[in-house]
Amino acid sequence: MFNSIMLDVAYRLLNHGPTVLVTTAHGEQCNIMAAAWSMPLDFDPPKIAIVIDKKTYTRELIEASGSFAINVPCCAQAEMVVQVGASSGRELLGKEADNKFAAFDLPTFAASKIAAPLVAGCVAWLECKLIAEPHIQDAYDLFLGEVVAAHADERVFSNGHWHFDGHDELRTIHHVAGGNFMAIGEAFKA
Repeated sequence: MFNSIMLDVAYRLLNHGPTVLVTTAHGEQCNIMAAAWSMPLDFDPPKIAIVIDKKTYTRELIEASGSFAINVPCCAQAEMVVQVGASSGRELLGKEADNKFAAFDLPTFAASKIAAPLVAGCVAWLECKLIAEPHIQDAYDLFLGEVVAAHADERVFSNGHWHFDGHDELRTIHHVAGGNFMAIGEAFKA
């Protein structure tokens, strides 16, 4: 037996990938935003796809710089994810804390291949060069990136696999709408 689902919430049936933090920088400007709609796209070279709305400051900086980072936050960072996701970096310009990193006192470290800062405390980081596709960017807010460097916290990712046992606070978080999240569950093999 099944229930029919209203089409305006149908996306929630697939929205279980990890919530990510998108960081970017261009010149002296930088920004961070939360995003729930991202996915791997290809293996070699590795590519990702992510939805970034036309109105965001992050999009403006990605288009100017040609690069961005995907930071994969964990349960311990859920409050911070909500904070950066509910605020606009553009509104901070010209103020004392002129970006979200300063406003929320976010610890970062330098990426190896791009200018965007990486967020400390996350469990994975993907440094990406924009694959310019103006048509899909304009029509669908869909951005493609080639992953040029990748890093992970060895406590929960090694030998190509996630393993969260003993590290519940480091489990990835998954936005399921309306400020509600789920943590990734236990791994199993079929």
